[in-house]
Amino acid sequence: MRRPLIAGNWKMHLTLAESAALARTVRTDLKETAVAEVVLAPPFTALSVVAQELAGSPVQLAAQDVFWELQGAYTGAISPRMLQDVGCRYVIIGHSERRQYFGETDATVNRKIKAVLAVGLQPMMCIGETLAQREAEETLAVITSQLTGGLADLLPEEINRLVIAYEPVWAIGTGRTATPEQAQEVHSFIRQLLAKQVGPDIAYGLRLLYGGSVTPDNIKVLAQAPDIDGALVGGASLKADSFLKIAALGD
Repeated sequence: MRRPLIAGNWKMHLTLAESAALARTVRTDLKETAVAEVVLAPPFTALSVVAQELAGSPVQLAAQDVFWELQGAYTGAISPRMLQDVGCRYVIIGHSERRQYFGETDATVNRKIKAVLAVGLQPMMCIGETLAQREAEETLAVITSQLTGGLADLLPEEINRLVIAYEPVWAIGTGRTATPEQAQEVHSFIRQLLAKQVGPDIAYGLRLLYGGSVTPDNIKVLAQAPDIDGALVGGASLKADSFLKIAALGD
């Protein structure tokens, strides 16, 4: 059985005090019987204070990005070892906003995944199509290209350590959400593609998340889809009450 995973991506929001307060509330109010694994991804500046708030709790820490070198003269970059040192377990890689605004490519996603795996962290690899690509019926071709490029030269046992998040770019922060049928279609395609690449045992054990305007109102029906194993949550993760409802999978 694949355990559901709900990750909150805080993006470029919250001060240190606000980050600590939100993490504290999530940690305190998360039910002990929670079915889903819960992950928080604050900005780099708040990783340390959030790690302190989450210490001893089941809530895991994630970073929103990473550089592919362990150290060096790379001004402004954050290495996998630094993230490991601050207490991260997961690292989001290839988010569409990194692709759109910061020049992320499938090749750099691949380098980052390899660097993160090398220090024992778990990548959350993001893939997804734009509205123009969906309207041109290129969704599955885009997913194939991003998945193939991002996972190039990885061994099956390395791919087995990934979480993959499908985020249609047209649904991120827009209030538009893929229908459960649309999301399930792509998630099923991803799993079948992985099965061909690494075998069914690994493919059907991997957790595939949906992202894109996830709310307490739509998480339950999304999570009921057979190939959707949770969500990468944006705006709704900035309020403890809405995020905790999502973490409860709508129950």
